[in-house]
Amino acid sequence: MFDVKDLYQEVIVDHNRNPRNFGKLDPADKTLEGFNPLCGDRLTLYLNMDGEERISEVGFDGHGCAISIASASLMTENVKGKSVPEAEAIFNTFHTLLTDSSAALDLERVGKLAVLAGVRDYPSRVKCATLCWHTLKALLEGGGEPVSTE
Repeated sequence: MFDVKDLYQEVIVDHNRNPRNFGKLDPADKTLEGFNPLCGDRLTLYLNMDGEERISEVGFDGHGCAISIASASLMTENVKGKSVPEAEAIFNTFHTLLTDSSAALDLERVGKLAVLAGVRDYPSRVKCATLCWHTLKALLEGGGEPVSTE
C-alpha cells in the first residue's frame, strides 16, 4: 500500500530538485524578500499582475532547505492565474493546515499542498514551509519591508 509519508517525501524531493517557477521575473510588477533566520532560508518573490486583480506570472529565487524550496514551488503553481482574493484564500487554508493540528485535511480544497500537512508535526519546520506564503501575503497587501519568520 502507498503510504502518505512516501508521497510527502516524493513530492518534496521533486519540487526541491526541480522547483517550478524558479527564477527572477524581469521586469516584475512586485518584488519582496523573505528570510527565515532560524535555518537561513532566503527567497525573493516576484509577481506580475494583470491589472491589480490577478496574478499573471509568479517566480522566486533564493536558497533554503528542501521544505522551503518545495513549498515555494508548490505555492507558485497554486497562485498563478488566481485573483488576489483567491490567492489570499489559498494562503489562509494553507496556513490553517500547517498551524492547526485539529484542522481537517480537505484534499479537494488543498490539492497537492496536502503533502505539506506533515510539517505541522515538526513545529520548527512550519516556518520553513510558510516563509514564501507570508512573503506572498505581504506582497499582495502592498508591503515593502522584507518579511521575516521571527
